[in-house]
Amino acid sequence: MQTKAAVVRAKGGPFTVEEVVIAEPAADQILVKIVAVGMCHTDLTIRDQNLPTMLPMVLGHEGSGIVEKVGANVTKVEPGDHVVLTFHTCGHCTNCLSGNHLSCENAFGLNFGGRTHSGDCTIHAGDEPLGCSFFGQSSFAGYALSYERNTVAVDKSVPLELLGPLGCGVQTGAGSVLNALNPPAGSDIVIFGAGAVGLSAVMGAVIANCTTIIVIDIKQNRLDLATELGATHVINAEQTNPVEAVMELTGGRGASYMLETTGNAKVLEGAIYTIAMGGEGGIVGAPAMGTTINVDVNFMLFNRHLRGIIEGDSNSDIFIPRLIELYKQGKFPFDKLIKFYTLDEINQAAEDSENGSTLKPVLKLI
Repeated sequence: MQTKAAVVRAKGGPFTVEEVVIAEPAADQILVKIVAVGMCHTDLTIRDQNLPTMLPMVLGHEGSGIVEKVGANVTKVEPGDHVVLTFHTCGHCTNCLSGNHLSCENAFGLNFGGRTHSGDCTIHAGDEPLGCSFFGQSSFAGYALSYERNTVAVDKSVPLELLGPLGCGVQTGAGSVLNALNPPAGSDIVIFGAGAVGLSAVMGAVIANCTTIIVIDIKQNRLDLATELGATHVINAEQTNPVEAVMELTGGRGASYMLETTGNAKVLEGAIYTIAMGGEGGIVGAPAMGTTINVDVNFMLFNRHLRGIIEGDSNSDIFIPRLIELYKQGKFPFDKLIKFYTLDEINQAAEDSENGSTLKPVLKLI
C-alpha cells in the first residue's frame, strides 16, 4: 500500500515527507490507518542518534487510528475498531511469561531494531528498504503495521486524534505515579521537569490524592500549567536552587516520592538528594547512551530507593482505557498538553517541542 511517511535519513534530521510502500499485514500483524500520532522525546533521540539505530527509518510511536486489515491469526481487534498503538513486547521470554512484560528481554530489538521480529522490512521507498516497526508501529505515516501486543482498542466516543500520546508519553508520566511509585493518599511528591511526561505525572498525582505536589522546571509557562493541573508548589530552577527549595517545603526531610523526567544527568544528580529517608525515586528521562551520574552511596544507604521506570509500569490494555475514562469524567485533562500539526509540519513540530513552546505535538494525518 502506498502512503506518505516522514523519514529520517541522517543523524540530526530533518524529517523528509516521502511516498513509501507499506507491506500487506502478515498473519500476526494489524494494518492501521493512522488518524494522528504524537511526537515524543524518544523520536528526537533516535533522530539525533543519541540512541543509535539504523537509518534511514520511519519513526513515530504514539499512533492512534482505525484498523484497516488484520492478519489471519489476529483475534484481538477487527476492521473498523479505534485503536491506540503503544510499545511492543515479545510475550515469550522469561519475564513476559512471568507477567513482567515491562522487562521484556527482547524489547530493545523489537522497539528499536528497525525490522519486524522475523527480520522483515515492511516499508520501502521505491526499492530502498527503510527502518520500520519502530516500537512495533512506525506511525509517522498514513498507515502503520502493528501487533496484538501493542494495539489497544479504545472507546469510539472519544476524539481519536487526541489519543495517540496515551501510547507513550502520557502513559509514562501518569503511570509512573499511579502504577510504579503508587503514592498513598495524603503523601508528597516532587516532579522534575514539566514537559508532557512531567505534567502527565502531575495529573496522576492529583488522581492519587497527593496533598503536596512540587514541580520543577525552567520555563514559567510550563510551571503555570502545572499549577492549573493541580501542582501545589512550583519552583523555577533558573531563579531558585530546587534542592534547597524542596527541602524547605518539606520541613527538611525531603519528599517521599520523586520523579525525574528531564533526561538531564545534572538534574537527576540533584533530584536524588530530595528523596526523604525511606522514600522512593523514579527515573523516566532518557539521556544519551553511556550517561553516568555521581551518587553518594551513604546517602542512598539510609533506606532510599531509586528505580528506572519503563512506560509507566503500565499494562496498556488496562491502563489506557482507564485514562480515557478519567478524561471523559474531566479528571485527566491531558488534551491541555496537545497542539496539532500536519505531517508536512513535522520539522516545525520538532523545533517547537525542543524549544518548549509546544508540550505535546500531535501530527494529524486525516
